Amino acid sequence: MRWPDDAKDWPLAAYSRQLLHRPHRWHIQEHGQGPLILLIHGAGGATQSFRGLFPILAKTHRVITVDLPGQGFTQLGAQQRCGLDHMSEDLLALCRNQGWVPDLVVGHSAGAAIALRMWELGMQPTRGIVGINAALGNFKGVAGWLFPMMAKALAATPFSAGIFANTTTRSSVRNLVQGTGSQLDQEGLELYYRLATDKAHVDATLSMMAQWSLDSLLARLGKVDVPVHLIVGLADKAVPPQVSRDAAQKIPHAKLTELPNLGHLAHEEDPQCIAELVLQM
Repeated sequence: MRWPDDAKDWPLAAYSRQLLHRPHRWHIQEHGQGPLILLIHGAGGATQSFRGLFPILAKTHRVITVDLPGQGFTQLGAQQRCGLDHMSEDLLALCRNQGWVPDLVVGHSAGAAIALRMWELGMQPTRGIVGINAALGNFKGVAGWLFPMMAKALAATPFSAGIFANTTTRSSVRNLVQGTGSQLDQEGLELYYRLATDKAHVDATLSMMAQWSLDSLLARLGKVDVPVHLIVGLADKAVPPQVSRDAAQKIPHAKLTELPNLGHLAHEEDPQCIAELVLQM
């Protein structure tokens, strides 16, 4: 997505700015005063995912959210740095460069895994980590090898991201969102349509999928000694609720909250509810 032309009507654009910290040119949004909360979106999303949650938290906190490398308005500087370890390293380096010391880190889906990996790399959020429908499990069965192979094949195929972006329709985006178990308003659907029809965003998301591996992190969950609150939408069809239940059993200081009637994008469906749970940390 282009900057700043495409950013003028992006949610919370008044709080947006770009930061160059190699290898990426980052898009961040920052607002509020007080203890710092860092928000990390999931694969295929961007800062718009927190358009409802961000302003609620900013009433009492300083809130920063960042587009992951190549997604949204962050310009990817190195194609090979889209996996869990590299993105976590690069985001942590950005935080240290800017002097950001989060009291609390909130990650949605894959963003929760990034938050935990950043903790392993040295980030010390004093109040802990919140995972919203945290993607802390690998695909099982055939999907366990088929989906990563498909992502790698697509990422390696010239023009595949462009074909996807050019053939995506509003109807297909609506079906995709509904397939996660979430119900979004028209604004939310339109924002995902804008992302899904942007070649650079799609290309970076495919690269993230192709390079994603959780095996090492999952093997170390029992060593996590920071408070972790896992919030689960029981209608989530993208990351089964059992994934968070299993992770909560492995993480020593984990708390699990289950919410009926909310899907994978629970924080977009009911940001007030999620904000209240986040602020309990």
